[in-house]
Amino acid sequence: MKNIMQSPVVVIGSGLAGLMTALQLAPLPVLLLTQGKIGHETSSIYAQGGIAAASHEEKDSSAHIEDTLRAGAGLCDQKAVATILDDGRKAIEVLEKYGVIFDHDRHGRPRLGLEGAHSHRRIFHIDGDASGQGIIKALTEAVLRTPSITVMENTIAVRLLKDKNKIRGVIAQIEGQFRSIVTSTIVLATGGIGGLFEESTNPLQNYGQGLILAADIGAVLADLEFIQFHPTALDANIFPKTLISEAVRGEGAVLVNSDNQRFLANTEGQELASRDVVARAIYHQTIQGKKVYLDARKALGKGFKTRFPTIAQLCHQVGIDPSMDLIPVKPVEHFHMGGIMTNLNGETTVKGLWAVGEVASTGLHGANRLASNSLLEATVMAMRAAKAILYSYPSIQSNDNEIDETGIVISDRLPFVKKIMQKDLNIIRDEDTLRSAIRQFLTLVNEYDDQYVLNPEQIAMMIAVSAFLRKESRGAHYRQDYPVTLEKANRSFISFDQAYQYAKTL
Repeated sequence: MKNIMQSPVVVIGSGLAGLMTALQLAPLPVLLLTQGKIGHETSSIYAQGGIAAASHEEKDSSAHIEDTLRAGAGLCDQKAVATILDDGRKAIEVLEKYGVIFDHDRHGRPRLGLEGAHSHRRIFHIDGDASGQGIIKALTEAVLRTPSITVMENTIAVRLLKDKNKIRGVIAQIEGQFRSIVTSTIVLATGGIGGLFEESTNPLQNYGQGLILAADIGAVLADLEFIQFHPTALDANIFPKTLISEAVRGEGAVLVNSDNQRFLANTEGQELASRDVVARAIYHQTIQGKKVYLDARKALGKGFKTRFPTIAQLCHQVGIDPSMDLIPVKPVEHFHMGGIMTNLNGETTVKGLWAVGEVASTGLHGANRLASNSLLEATVMAMRAAKAILYSYPSIQSNDNEIDETGIVISDRLPFVKKIMQKDLNIIRDEDTLRSAIRQFLTLVNEYDDQYVLNPEQIAMMIAVSAFLRKESRGAHYRQDYPVTLEKANRSFISFDQAYQYAKTL
């Protein structure tokens, strides 16, 4: 058997969820695969606002739970919401144990931010608006000094292997060469799907690989149609798109159009309404031919640079001084509420396959993620998955089956998929455009060769089918042909075979 490796556990991804899982699994040996340099090609590092957790000023997480359920537009799994948010303070403490230093005031109390749809200041942040960088830096350093973790950089997982619905390994591409890794436990922590769109705040290389890997071996995916578009990305020629954090609006900045109208003034919650509401409001301004700007001059003025140093620097790079100038903004793809269906320990429908972070769907986010709940979920679910794996970990099963790696080719269809996703699965959808997208993706899928791996058209077709089947508007999923929200909220669950069979009927 050539090019064979073995590891008790393989973690795929080096964002917050992947790093935390590996750390919490110590001293169990872990092989951590990351497609770039550790901690670099991850959405986590771009997080500005921070991590939401009930503050010391709140008696418990009840208000945080209420805010999350409200933002989720009836689709949240209430048990998931309650149990994950109840672990918020514990998550903060564990992050601090690994060297994360959150901002505090001169009295030593956490300096907490306010973001959209939150009823309290409960956003723990680092260096004002560099929360993701601070967390990833600390966890990366912790991983690199943990002897039980072996990091393999510049490594792409291209296919999962199973036998009778049980994980038996993964094929990875390492510096152009394919190698087989035998393992009975794989944790997917590969992040989101932003790379499926032409414009996103995600790393361009993150195009749903974890979803593709899981769907390819029959795992059930959930709520794929719910894609969050962040309302206020900097409208400049930068890729990936740079966020102007919701925390800026939390400090009093307002949105105005090119006619200097504050178009959200009469909307409940105004600029701090849930993200789907604000994104659609901005979108409607743009289709009327108007530009949209964030105005922080009165609210923050010269204090902008102190409170949001990273954003100020990014603005200055494109010739904008936020203390004196309006900041041009637009909605772009930001976060996927859908993902691989898991239980509250991160287990998927394939034995030995786990998923944590944005790639997973626990039911926490519902139809519309509440700001800064993503880093919380990634931390809590990584802790839970690691605990469950350690509790029930089986010994490696020896595998004498040859794994044929010859002839494998990574799909090159991503540019075509991106154009369709950007056009037909954006903020506002309808039956005609969704049907067109599904048919185009189906054509690509039918050209599929078993030697090709990481086919983006597979997951794109599943997302489009899920959006087509949801004949209502709810949260981030808005159908202009079905603008009404149904009285009963139902989550959606789908496998690749189910999506494929349905697509063939259109």
